[in-house]
Amino acid sequence: MSKDFHKLLFAISEALITDELAALKFLSLEHIPMRKLEAIREPKAFFEVLQEKDMMEAGNLSFLKELLYRINRIDLLGVHLDSSRAEMERELQIPGRARVSAYRQLLYEIAEDLTPEDVKSVKFLLQKQIPKNKLQDNASMLKVLLEMERNGIIKEDDLGVLKDTLKGFRADLKKKIDTYEEKRKENDSKEKFHHPVSASVHAAEQGAEGETPHLVVESYKMKNNPHGYCVILNNYIFKNPSEAREGTVKDGEAVKRVFKWLQFETVEHMDLEAKQMYAKVEEYSKKDHSNMDCFVCFIFSHGEKDKIKGVDHQFVNIRDLVSCFSGSNCPSLAGKPKLFFIQACQGSAGHPAVTVKEDFSSHLEADATPMISIPDQADILIGMATVEDYECYRCTKTGSIYVQCLCDKMELLCPLRKDLITILTEVNKEVGGRVLNGWKQMPKITSTLRKQLIFQISQ
Repeated sequence: MSKDFHKLLFAISEALITDELAALKFLSLEHIPMRKLEAIREPKAFFEVLQEKDMMEAGNLSFLKELLYRINRIDLLGVHLDSSRAEMERELQIPGRARVSAYRQLLYEIAEDLTPEDVKSVKFLLQKQIPKNKLQDNASMLKVLLEMERNGIIKEDDLGVLKDTLKGFRADLKKKIDTYEEKRKENDSKEKFHHPVSASVHAAEQGAEGETPHLVVESYKMKNNPHGYCVILNNYIFKNPSEAREGTVKDGEAVKRVFKWLQFETVEHMDLEAKQMYAKVEEYSKKDHSNMDCFVCFIFSHGEKDKIKGVDHQFVNIRDLVSCFSGSNCPSLAGKPKLFFIQACQGSAGHPAVTVKEDFSSHLEADATPMISIPDQADILIGMATVEDYECYRCTKTGSIYVQCLCDKMELLCPLRKDLITILTEVNKEVGGRVLNGWKQMPKITSTLRKQLIFQISQ
């Protein structure tokens, strides 16, 4: 990355104050997990995370420009980024160009419009809904809004409590929320108009004559705690020292963090031989899962087509591992979702690249492994790091591209009650948009799930 680019980011970071950094972090919440944002204490660290998430690079500063425009640092736009208020207003009128959601813009504008006395009134009115230690005198309105989101008091499609809180002393802001809600309804109506329901909908599911049928997609039950086992088979050190998979420990840490948060009993097994990998999966298939909702297995290793390599250089067939959880082999999980995520190549070819922005990261290695044929059973999902015949990539410092992206997307989207297929599609979009060592990587979803899978978040 060019020296000029670093100088530019340094100059901008030096000009930002603490409250402005808090605003930038708040406006980025749809793109960066809360966990990462909370650890950031200075603008330079924030800019580093934007680069990690491919939200900013030397040739693409559109998101940085938008953020500076949103916090009204027009001076920095002009001096450092050769832009202006008028140019940004024109740019952000283009459909799909704005990266900060209308919902987050609204919350930020409300926080900016409130006087210190107004903020005190909000805190007073929320005393029964938010812990008092989160409503201290020094807590900014942005922090109060974050606590409201954390506690499920407000969300993108439900701002009723905030509206009721403001209407007694700031009717103008209550009206602003009304306008947002009306516009949201208009957009929803347009979506329904452009996506008509299939004519094959059963008549019993239709409403009164002329009404659009309301389709309810059934979800898997996720009521137990823990929801199930999350088993990680993580091969790092092989008999041939040159095959060590540097960075894979980071993947294990990320998965354990996310799935403990999602209320799974999470366990990691390191450096297994091929027979030990099969034995470990078989061991979990023979457990009683009657009081559990789901089973999750992550496998990180080298491999070849259809196979995963043990640290002894012997192979185990993916089909055999998955088959351990067929209805007949694991009756206590029959009808419940079984999820397998495999970080390994499915061949040795590099996936040809198209014109997409260059990934900033270096120290990338390839993991060599499998193509999967899913057994003829229901309720199984297999997420592969790459499609068949191609390599996938792992950063020796930060972990694999696929697993890290998957964990980040789950942290972002599970609180929004997005289903697993939607989350994995977002992973496909992000990973598929990168260029890695001059090649592409395209993850793959193979699913026989019969219902939506929505992970429950403990409040």
